[in-house]
Amino acid sequence: MVVTLDDTRRNAIAVKLADMKLLQQLLIDNDERFLRECTDGEIADSLRRMLDDDRKNLAILDTVLVQYGIHKDADSTAQEVVQIVRQFMEGNELSFFEKVFQHELLKHQQVMNGLTIHKAVQKVGADVMAAIGPLNTINFENRAHQEQLKGILEILGVRELTGQDADQGIWSRVQDAIAAISGAVGSAVTQTSDKQDMNIQDILRMDHNKVNILFTELLQSDNPQKIQEYFGQIFKDLSAHAGAEEEVVYPTVRPFYGEENTQELYNEQARWGPALEQLRTISPSVPEFKDRIRQIWDEIGDHIRQEESTMFASIRNNMSSREAEELATQFKAAKGRIQERMGGTRTEATV
Repeated sequence: MVVTLDDTRRNAIAVKLADMKLLQQLLIDNDERFLRECTDGEIADSLRRMLDDDRKNLAILDTVLVQYGIHKDADSTAQEVVQIVRQFMEGNELSFFEKVFQHELLKHQQVMNGLTIHKAVQKVGADVMAAIGPLNTINFENRAHQEQLKGILEILGVRELTGQDADQGIWSRVQDAIAAISGAVGSAVTQTSDKQDMNIQDILRMDHNKVNILFTELLQSDNPQKIQEYFGQIFKDLSAHAGAEEEVVYPTVRPFYGEENTQELYNEQARWGPALEQLRTISPSVPEFKDRIRQIWDEIGDHIRQEESTMFASIRNNMSSREAEELATQFKAAKGRIQERMGGTRTEATV
């Protein structure tokens, strides 16, 4: 029989990730609106820092979505709620204090979205855990923003109710609360990196890590259905990864990495496609399937080691930090386009 690789749990998580991206854009729009309306310099400075974080976190979400590899639209209810909130934020029905109050609730919703995804993927697979790893930074920063917004709300609320300024000691209490967040909330809310942007080495290394996990899980499994699912994910991930590298990475590095070295990488990836296509006709339950998977994995391992040693060193020596970050952005965009084109395709195998 032929079994498709339609995984409802992974699709459900993809919808929740799309919800997070939709809400993240609303948070950014709110930050920008608050800065235009705010007349308090200290509060404006805090809002400006949150805006910087929120913009960075939107880029991180884009990375997570590409790493995850399944693209879905946000839930229709989430879209309706965001539209309603946006209308209130753009209107005059709410005071500035009330708008910030609603914004803090949105931050709480985003924190819970991130934590829920983090916990859910633990029930799905190690490859998915690797894909959503950067989400931890967003969870941490949104939780910290909640505490900052509480301090801002106290100041704005006291002014609205009394016309007088609140005790500025609020700010020190806020900072103490932020410092205690990691221990109070747990390991699901941790800041994974201090870097502002991921460079191309970071992004490629994440891909390499994910596919290594998939191969390991496949070879350790004795369940033909799970083997088929892992193979389907490997097929899709490698196809998107290789296509994006060949579109934007290899042409960029060829001038300084060398014609021979770069062509070797092209040639190695060109062999994987036919090899994986042939495996689609073999039952995952026969020993030959895993034997051929091991052979492909060995070849991919050599390819990864070359990229992460000599190619990465060449990038560090010949590209600025900004250029390496821009190349990462181009790679993610190319990979996303390939994933979208593959979106309607299910990898199949005979069981």
